[in-house]
Amino acid sequence: MREPVLTPTDWRKSSYSGSGDGNACVEIAHSTAQVAVRDSKAPARTPLTFPAPAFAAFVETLKKSPAA
Repeated sequence: MREPVLTPTDWRKSSYSGSGDGNACVEIAHSTAQVAVRDSKAPARTPLTFPAPAFAAFVETLKKSPAA
């Protein structure tokens, strides 16, 4: 089964993206099988997509890492 096409309402900005004017944001959209990541300044570009379990493991690893 193919994943549905992502619509503008599927995207949300990361709570850690930028501060201030909000123009330097990473946005994500997810379905049951994949997570898509894009630059909010270039929404028409093809997003990066990852299997949902791999993206979840990546985020958990980041949470455990010391702040840079």
